[in-house]
Amino acid sequence: MAKGFSKQLSSLAFSLQKTYEKIITAKPSLFVVAISVVAVSLFLLGGGIYDILIQPIVAIVASGGRIISFYPYGITEQLLLESVIIMVFYAMGFTGFIIAYRSTKYAYSPRQAYRFLLVGCVLLLISYVLVEQNLIASFS
Repeated sequence: MAKGFSKQLSSLAFSLQKTYEKIITAKPSLFVVAISVVAVSLFLLGGGIYDILIQPIVAIVASGGRIISFYPYGITEQLLLESVIIMVFYAMGFTGFIIAYRSTKYAYSPRQAYRFLLVGCVLLLISYVLVEQNLIASFS
């Protein structure tokens, strides 16, 4: 019994060592690195550190059952839902930038390039308007 357990233990140690070596020597693609950098940036810009450290409430329920997602009483506080909404708006704006950039790949198909550029600009504009609208709403 002890011999079988010892063999299983050494086999487990060997497989863990091989897995560790694969993780250490792995080289992620440029796309994965870029997406990771953008995700971390969106997290930081949206107030993720504040959300982790302070652990704010998710939302405020006003009279009549209406949910308030932006903190109405000051500029030094924020709600969790506010952070998530802002992160989504920033991601939408970033997606607009990427789609507009990708429109340059279709130089020989102007119609398709124009569509991609239009969709990218519309996403960027919608994101900008929504972020500004929510920022103004939280300051007034």
